[in-house]
Amino acid sequence: MIRKLILCTLLALCAQWAGAYTVVIDAGHGGKDSGAVGKVAKEKNINLAVALKLGELIAANCPDVKVVYTRKTDVFVELHERARIANKAKADLFISVHTNAMPNKIIRRGTETYTLGMHRAADNLAVAKRENSVITLESDYQQHYEGFDPNSSESYIIFEFMQDQNMASSVEFAKGVQEQFARTAGRVNKGVYQAGFLVLRETSMPSVLIELGYISTPDEEQYLNTAKGQQAMALSIYNAFKNYKNKKQ
Repeated sequence: MIRKLILCTLLALCAQWAGAYTVVIDAGHGGKDSGAVGKVAKEKNINLAVALKLGELIAANCPDVKVVYTRKTDVFVELHERARIANKAKADLFISVHTNAMPNKIIRRGTETYTLGMHRAADNLAVAKRENSVITLESDYQQHYEGFDPNSSESYIIFEFMQDQNMASSVEFAKGVQEQFARTAGRVNKGVYQAGFLVLRETSMPSVLIELGYISTPDEEQYLNTAKGQQAMALSIYNAFKNYKNKKQ
């Protein structure tokens, strides 16, 4: 696994030196995996709508950027396959789009953006466990993820050793995303966090996982389930991407 990650990282760096720029947009969940479910909406559909709108904005305004999607329709894509797509594309940036939820009708509002790292806070661990639990829908997940148990706190200790040269760039982009959610879309900025997301662990480039808001909170679900709300969220991420990319050039 370590040799594989080193090789993928070197390939990604070679692509950057060659002047290519590729962004992989990952719409979380899909197909048999609905993700979080609200009263009328499903996370998988919100994620896909925002991901496609984001890709359209980048394609229309950044002709020098290649946009790659992990899915463009309502299909199930395994977590390791999402990372493989990004690594194969020698991507410069990986953006995974998700929608948050709380149990027992707890009301929370706001956006969060995660980078790979230790969970530390209990809330961060809970989010990571929920998003990682999708691997149990994969028939051979124990082989692909080397015995990783998405519900075991001990499994997340490995992420203590997964920090690399991409972390600073990931955090930089994540902060930009959060700032734009507040500035462009007028959403509550809950900040940037670190957690042990499997989909981020296996990517070899700066990567983030975005939680657009809470599908379990009625007004946020309503907002995220509208074309206007989805466009505003996509535009926020696009603005952050544009600013981030300009700084890197």
